[in-house]
Amino acid sequence: MHRMYLFAFLFFPIINLYSQDYKPVPTRTSPVTDTFFCRYKVVDQYRWLENTQSPEVIDWVDQQNKASSKYLERACRRTESFDLINHYAYTRYDNPQKLGKYYFTNAYYNDHGGSAIFFQTKLDANPEILVDPMEISTRDKIRIGSYSLSKDSKLLAFQFSRNGSDWQEAMVVTMSMGKFKNDHLTGLKFSHLAWKDDGFFYTTHSQDGKFGETYGPKVFYHKIGSTQEDDHLVFGRPYSPGVTIDYLTSSDERFFILKERNETKGIINVFYIDYQSGSDSLKPLIQNMKKFNLDFLDSHDGKLIATAYSAKTNRSIVEINPADPYHWRGIGDEFSDAVLQDVIPFADRLVAVYNANQHPNIIVMDYKGGVLYKNEMPVATSVGGFSGDPADEELLYYFTSYTVPPIVYKFNIKTFKNELTQQTSVTFDYRDIEYKELEYPSSDGVMVPIVLVYKKGLVLDGNHPAILNAYGGFGIISQPSFDPGIVYFVIQGGVYAFANIRGGGDKGIKWALDGRGDNKQNSFDDFIAAAQYLLENKYTSRSKLAATGASNGGLVVAASAIQRPDLFKAVVPVVAPLDMLRFEKFTIGHWHTDEYGTVKDSSSFKKLLAYSPYQNIEDNINYPSMLVITSENDDRVPPLNSFKFVARLQNRVSQVNPVFLKTEMNAGHNGASTLFNSVQSKAYIYGFIMNELTNK
Repeated sequence: MHRMYLFAFLFFPIINLYSQDYKPVPTRTSPVTDTFFCRYKVVDQYRWLENTQSPEVIDWVDQQNKASSKYLERACRRTESFDLINHYAYTRYDNPQKLGKYYFTNAYYNDHGGSAIFFQTKLDANPEILVDPMEISTRDKIRIGSYSLSKDSKLLAFQFSRNGSDWQEAMVVTMSMGKFKNDHLTGLKFSHLAWKDDGFFYTTHSQDGKFGETYGPKVFYHKIGSTQEDDHLVFGRPYSPGVTIDYLTSSDERFFILKERNETKGIINVFYIDYQSGSDSLKPLIQNMKKFNLDFLDSHDGKLIATAYSAKTNRSIVEINPADPYHWRGIGDEFSDAVLQDVIPFADRLVAVYNANQHPNIIVMDYKGGVLYKNEMPVATSVGGFSGDPADEELLYYFTSYTVPPIVYKFNIKTFKNELTQQTSVTFDYRDIEYKELEYPSSDGVMVPIVLVYKKGLVLDGNHPAILNAYGGFGIISQPSFDPGIVYFVIQGGVYAFANIRGGGDKGIKWALDGRGDNKQNSFDDFIAAAQYLLENKYTSRSKLAATGASNGGLVVAASAIQRPDLFKAVVPVVAPLDMLRFEKFTIGHWHTDEYGTVKDSSSFKKLLAYSPYQNIEDNINYPSMLVITSENDDRVPPLNSFKFVARLQNRVSQVNPVFLKTEMNAGHNGASTLFNSVQSKAYIYGFIMNELTNK
């Protein structure tokens, strides 16, 4: 059996320093003109880069990677980013999940392989490997996804992807012997694995080409031992590109609940099976509901437990009687200063997590909504990984922050005893790092929360390197997580700032809607105002301020840098949507027109055109130094967004500051899959930023 080593030292290869002037990779232009609403003509000089599998584009990407790698390797060496981040990443902690009779952990056991699934029967037992990605393939980079244990704790079904793709496969392993069964399913995407008896439900999709639109979700039931061709189709919308599907089996396996959501119309339909009724056919529960959205959690005493929210109300806990599904009973009161983040149902009580600007609160309540226990966490922390048998009293969860690795606790929901499972060790003095929460005014006067992280004793003299980060999209509540790159930057004297801008869910549904769709510019205004605040209050200066963000956060930093290039010295957008006029044409972009807008509506089109980073690059501006990072197989935000953005930035005489493109090969939206590559990716980002901000 392999033993588990969650983090190991990595060694950076010796690199010869070199000196050369920045020379952008030449890119040919081939204009394509699109006409919108018979009036607006938009010229796209680099449409040909969308053909990502053509030999010419592959060669262009290779040249870009060679140029960026030379710079980044030199920057890492000069700033010691790799060696130091690797040192700070050497932490020791376990993050187990309790499923059935076992505890499971995802962990690396070597530097160059993907994370494996380990299991143990007791928390104080030595973890043993159950699923090794190297046993699935030694050629592909395997990333283990979600997994689910059968009700009798005998079988574990798990998902995995190859080379970063969102397309998943599913396999089954026996818990007694750790042997793979013959069951092997392909074509899964955005799927859950929900057990029922001796099988489980899963989801497939269709897609035209590598980056074509994703559409046509279908839900199947797979019986263990059968072939995928024999799986039973439970539900499908084969010709509906705007439909997403979510489902679960209740913990007692009495109910199967399926929610269909039309992303473009904002309408949900809910279907269910009550296996105690003697029928295994789906029946409608709630139809054509537009006012509220529902996320189902479990059942309790024959009722369904869910969270509900609307355009006017924050998320709340509700109980739904299948016999009277349009009249819900609310459980618990809303908190005026916090939003509901998570709910974990147990047999006779609920554990809920409320968040107030990165202040999580763990609350235990009964099913009448009475609060039995409350635990408020410090600023800029997060809690997660909640797991436990619904019939049990034991709950596992972790506590973490930007500079503190996950600390795992065992919590008794009856006695409220909070017990540390084991010590978490680090290779730096976390007590030297300070957190500060503030608010600053945006351009329209709205006060925006921001969290600062820096070494104790910081003197406000404007000479500190600083990084500004944000997400601000999809109503997502930003949750701090341990990042050895932030530790490196702060110990080097830097200030790390995270702004909870509009578009995120940090202050509730209104906060999210105020940065969505027609209001998307508010997200960028908030970010720009955060940069101005840091400069005006002498946390940093323009020559020492960097901005970075990933996915929607990458859009935020890129749009802000294009609109206000005078504020930033260095910018790092990661897997960012950047050509917003074309975004909805690829993979799942059409699911997100409510977030960004659509070119199919004239008013929405004009707002997209006004903020889309790619279309708003001006010929006579020297934009900040940029490192644009994307992934070869990112089928959520296809790399063509970054390709075109970089080409247009580089191909201008006025661009003196360097612009680099780094494409992660055999990777997807979540980036590197091995421990070595993960540390290397962080070293590239922080090495680039520190090199630009300190002129080392």
